[in-house]
Amino acid sequence: MSAAPDGGHLICSRRGCGAAATRAVLWRNPRIHAQDRTKVWLACDEHEEVLREHLALRAFPVRTCAVEDIPEGAG
Repeated sequence: MSAAPDGGHLICSRRGCGAAATRAVLWRNPRIHAQDRTKVWLACDEHEEVLREHLALRAFPVRTCAVEDIPEGAG
């Protein structure tokens, strides 16, 4: 997960975006990750849909949640 350089708020994973993350995009690549492995991209309100669609187009299992609700062990 991406933290701000000052160690403060989580920031959006979209390249070039420095906005605070409010959502988590949870995904895995089924060809290389076991079913219990979940990767996390952080998203601001503006980029949640873009990041989710990028993964969904590749047929990766994907879901979103609030950053406060990221499952234990995800990442």
